[in-house]
This record gives sequence, structure tokens and C-alpha cells, in this order.
Amino acid sequence: MSLLDMIGPVMIGPSSSHTAGACRLGLVAHHLLGEAPRRAVIGLHASFAKTGRGHGTHLALVAGLLGFSPDDPRLPHAFEEAQAAGLSVEFKDVDLGDVHPNTAHIDLHGDTQHVTVQGSSTGGGVIQVTQVQGLGVNFSGASPTVLLRYTDAVGMIARIATTIAADGVNIAALTCTRENRGGQALLAIELDAPLSEQALAFFNHWPDTNWVRLLPKLMDG
Repeated sequence: MSLLDMIGPVMIGPSSSHTAGACRLGLVAHHLLGEAPRRAVIGLHASFAKTGRGHGTHLALVAGLLGFSPDDPRLPHAFEEAQAAGLSVEFKDVDLGDVHPNTAHIDLHGDTQHVTVQGSSTGGGVIQVTQVQGLGVNFSGASPTVLLRYTDAVGMIARIATTIAADGVNIAALTCTRENRGGQALLAIELDAPLSEQALAFFNHWPDTNWVRLLPKLMDG
């Protein structure tokens, strides 16, 4: 158990570590969208649906979608900030099945991009992202994370890992999910350091790769 687990994260707004987690879930969607958000539909599961408003979950999720961190003084005014930024948000209570009770499903649209993110606030401001673009993942945002969606082919993971090593960056963990053999696959790789712009551009130019995002480190410490 870390000190963060005992005292919780530094944040603005209601005193709930799950509120910080909700903000970070919104931040994941913000960074993966890659452009200004315009419309969001957020499904709240179980405890998030029942106690979210009292704990500031709704505010925190919207703040994250706008790119605000948990300690941003604008967080308590996230609804007003969203209106000023041209972001419309709809909340729904949903049953996401056998998942953590503090789970949200975010469907986020920009002017040209669209991303879906599902993840849970597990306590102490910690999150676990379990789904991106409808495919399973498993990362926390505690490290820089690169996500690549591509057409499944022999040797793709090896090629990607070789490129990351050539960039001088070490892989901490990875998950890969595919729709079916030869279908769309999603690779999420947690890294010891961010990739260079050159490495990301290299991935983007691969013919089999159709979506690349680098998620920055979202946790302190």
C-alpha cells in the first residue's frame, strides 16, 4: 500500500478519490480523441450511477474530457467550462455487466474523430482502462502508453516492439486484442518514457496501421 492509497490524491472539488479517478478516465478519452471534444455520451455503471452526483463524478468526468487534471481549480465549474468550449454531454445509467462498480463508458466525438473508452476508478485516484474502441485493453495511465489499431498480420507486434526499442524506450507491459484473425487489432503498450515524434510518425505511415495515439502519464509519482 502506498501513501497515495491511504491519503488519496491532490484534487479540487468533492473529497473523493473516485472523483480523481473519474477525472483521469475523462483525461484518457480526451487524449485519445486527439482533438477538441464536441459531444460526449457517458454511461455510468452501478455505484457511479447511484452516488456519482454526490461525489462529483459527473463534474470530474467532464473536467477530464476538457483536459483538466484532478487538481485543476476549474474542475468545480466543469459544466460551465464545457458549455463555453462547445462540448455537449449526456449522462446515462447503464448496466455494463460484471465490471467494477465505479465504471464509466465514454463515447466521445470531435469534429472529425471518435473514440470510445471504458474504465474503472479503483480507489485512491487510480484507474484501470479496460476497453478502447470496443476492444479489450488493460492499462492504468500510470506510465506513458502508446495505442495502435491495425490490421492483424504476422509479425506486427515484433515490428512495433523493434521500433520502440530503436527509439531507446523500454516496454513495461502490453496487451493486444483482435476482433478475429486478420481483422482489426488493438495494441496498448505501457512505456518507461514517451516515444519520440519521429517514432509516432513512423507508426502512422505504416499501411496496416490506421490509428495511433500516445497517452501521457496521468498519475503523479
